[in-house]
Amino acid sequence: MKKISSHWYFAALIVFAACTNKPEVKADTIVKGRIWTGNSSRPWVEALAISADTILAVGTFDEIKVYSGDSTKLIEAGDDELITPGFIDCHTHFIDGGFKIASVQLRDVKTPEEFIRRIAEFAAKQKPGTWILGGNWDHQNWGGQLPERSWIDSVSPDNPVWINRLDGHMLLANTAALKSAGVTENTRDISGGSIIRKNGKLTGLLKDNAKELVEKYVPAPSDEQNDEALAAAMNYVSSNGVTSIVSMTGTTQSDYFDVYERAHNQKKLITRVYAASMLDDWAKLSGRIKKSGKGDQWFSIGALKGFVDGSLGSHTAAFKYPYSDAPADSGFFVTDTSLLYSLVRSADSAGLQVFVHAIGDRSINALLNIFERVEKENGPRDRRFRMEHAQHIDPADYSRFAELQVIPSMQPYHAIDDGRWAEKFIGHQRAQGTYAFRSLLDAKAALAFGSDWFVAPASPMEGIYAAVTRRTIDDKNPDGWIPEQKITVEEALKAYTSSAAFAIFQEKTRGSLEVGKLADFVILEKDITKINPVDIRYVKVMKTFVGGKVVYANN
Repeated sequence: MKKISSHWYFAALIVFAACTNKPEVKADTIVKGRIWTGNSSRPWVEALAISADTILAVGTFDEIKVYSGDSTKLIEAGDDELITPGFIDCHTHFIDGGFKIASVQLRDVKTPEEFIRRIAEFAAKQKPGTWILGGNWDHQNWGGQLPERSWIDSVSPDNPVWINRLDGHMLLANTAALKSAGVTENTRDISGGSIIRKNGKLTGLLKDNAKELVEKYVPAPSDEQNDEALAAAMNYVSSNGVTSIVSMTGTTQSDYFDVYERAHNQKKLITRVYAASMLDDWAKLSGRIKKSGKGDQWFSIGALKGFVDGSLGSHTAAFKYPYSDAPADSGFFVTDTSLLYSLVRSADSAGLQVFVHAIGDRSINALLNIFERVEKENGPRDRRFRMEHAQHIDPADYSRFAELQVIPSMQPYHAIDDGRWAEKFIGHQRAQGTYAFRSLLDAKAALAFGSDWFVAPASPMEGIYAAVTRRTIDDKNPDGWIPEQKITVEEALKAYTSSAAFAIFQEKTRGSLEVGKLADFVILEKDITKINPVDIRYVKVMKTFVGGKVVYANN
């Protein structure tokens, strides 16, 4: 891979040209409309000029039309439309999401009977022996009863079934899958995980680290299947206005670097990718970067992903006090804190960026302590530690994010999803610190947004709607769940654009529409800064541009 190229030379040429009445550089494209640039010094303009893949100038239409030449193309947005920087999704399980587009769909299932029927219908179309994966089921949709292998064994006798809860921290295996993996009633529990039994018998449910017992037996997809999943994922996020993503580690491969590189080499990428490796692979990643560099504006590396705990919905998030509905249970750490500290310190010493998943207040506090210790021991540098999710924060820790320069990388859709049932698990008082967007911004934290797709939709419109209204998806909280944590539309836009670019060390090349930056932008059907916030989730993406080229059009 080539090293990330600088736009400084081109930017200097653009600035020089802009200072003359007749700029030497003519635009390939001029875009006209109501444009939110994301640049606080000039947030609103009428037009921008593009040369190749880079923004040549921004300003009024009169200022920009001087860049027009004989071959310049004019794109005019409609009167009601809004142009914004391309959205950056800071947390996806990207290729896994692509696979799940074609898998059995259980996210919206409302009853156990429908759960069973959909698996039966899907299994009937599969060849014997083919593993059935994906699912994204949510047992809260039908009242909280956990599914069991007994539900689906009779409808999937010839196919191993290994389907995940929507958060990915709990999966259900049918008997065929358990047999393929050699998991029996005599299999011992695994540290940082749980094998769910009833009356000593396997239910088929495995949580967090226990998932490894089955996952290592799932056949690896072919190169062709990986490539198709990547293409499906890119088409999906492009339709939602996403131009850059952060690819977290996956289930069938740890990082998918080979898949992204293959697509890049074949010039098939239409989404910019920053891909992470597993934290315990830090030495391998460091060696790769020393040999080949961090990549370029299409595909880059340099980040590592670790875990402290699991998820709220699976009762594996680590809290300081027990769950309200399970007084003997306060969750657990999936990684020993001494090991996590050692890995973070080593990765940071190698100059790598560290992302760590933390959900419960106990794990959030423990991770902040680790980050603080490593920063003191390794000394000052621009490291940009990220805490992924940061869902249930003890208010005493709000200020520490800014003080320690830890980026809360959060997914607002989770707030309106989990908000339906979270208080049943942790009570109203602890819920006050859940998805605390307002409190973190007030504490001057660099809030960055993403989706956690496949767990949630990779839709910035739904994410912005969630952050601004906090109306739960069951419509039972019309004024917002924990409404004091609402933020403004422009604050949410920044979390998906300029702040998200900062969270991936790309604030000089993307995240706002400024001279010298990449021409990644989106045309929205409506101006979301003017409409009723309740309607934001329905706003369509009309066109998505990456490097000045259309990668999605809503025809």
